[in-house]
Amino acid sequence: MHTYSKRFLRNFDFPLFFAFLLLSLFGLVMIYSSSMLWAVHRYDYAPNYFFRKQIFNLALAYPAFFLAAFFPYKNYKRKKFMIFSVAIMFILLFLVHLIGWGEHVGARSWINFGFGNLQPSEVAKLVIVIYFSSVFAKKYEAGTIDNLNQSIAPPIGVLVLAVGSVMMETDIGTSLIIIMTALSVMAASGIKMKTFVKMSGLIGGCLLLAAPFLYFNWDTIMTSSRKGRFLAYLNPFDYLQGSGYQIANGYIAIGSGGVHGNGLGNSIQKMGYLPEPHTDVIMAIISEELGILGAIIVIGGLGFIVLRALSIALRTKDPQARMLAAGIGSMIGVQTFVNLGGLTGLIPLTGVTLPFISYGGTSIILLSIGVGILMNVSMFTKYEKSKK
Repeated sequence: MHTYSKRFLRNFDFPLFFAFLLLSLFGLVMIYSSSMLWAVHRYDYAPNYFFRKQIFNLALAYPAFFLAAFFPYKNYKRKKFMIFSVAIMFILLFLVHLIGWGEHVGARSWINFGFGNLQPSEVAKLVIVIYFSSVFAKKYEAGTIDNLNQSIAPPIGVLVLAVGSVMMETDIGTSLIIIMTALSVMAASGIKMKTFVKMSGLIGGCLLLAAPFLYFNWDTIMTSSRKGRFLAYLNPFDYLQGSGYQIANGYIAIGSGGVHGNGLGNSIQKMGYLPEPHTDVIMAIISEELGILGAIIVIGGLGFIVLRALSIALRTKDPQARMLAAGIGSMIGVQTFVNLGGLTGLIPLTGVTLPFISYGGTSIILLSIGVGILMNVSMFTKYEKSKK
């Protein structure tokens, strides 16, 4: 243990850690700035209510990061660990449909455990990365990674069930992130292109089987508010009194900030015009108050973590490490695109949080664990390189 600890400290990836730390602390400052008026006027809370809650979330997230960074990633390949993690994921995804809440924001995505809320779909994102990288690493080592029935069908089945459950919450944004992340892990696994084509056929078959279920539950999945978001994202000002209200006010906030911003704390849109400004639309407040500088800090920091993850994936020789790094980097990158794409009108707004910046307990804790795993992979890669 002592030898492992010394190796841990000697190969610690400080640039990755400081990027993670900077983003989470910057997010904390912006959560306070964006939420204080909303907390008072909307919920009758103290101005620093969401700020204090996020401090508590970070008090859990930072130890979770170091635990994940210290825990050797190769243990994720153990059969008992894989079964346990997937079982926990499905239990939580099942419970959210029974005792979950969140219909008021368009998705039944949270479970209240008394001491706090848990969002199972956030757990599913990370579990899918760990499970897929572990399964395909074992199949790669066994030389059966291109076997459709033995190696690909079982994890695809787990993915379809997980995405189907998240879709029924109904959380389309997170469903998209899970699918794209899983495909990124598979792309880094060493599967041949011919196998990818076969896999596409398998996924197409699963979609055909799911088609009747989607047809009879279409009104549940595509709620009126969600239909409104699809209609409003191209021209939200045509739906200013309805589904386009949040997007339009986000545009106004971004445009008001300009190059230099109006100054920290000087946002106008957070004064009741932009709903829930500390959550998925927090980038609009950052742009309004800090201008291009604020946008550069966020996009630059997130871009650095994503590129760092892909760099680690390219440098490592271990297939499991490669898939973990690629999966975690893709997860953060895709989530960033879905959030900022919705805010800027590239895609419909989905309610997905901006990684490390938006308010949210489950999100920051699970993302911190993800970066911790990436840190462990980075340290292992540096250690293997130093041995040579």
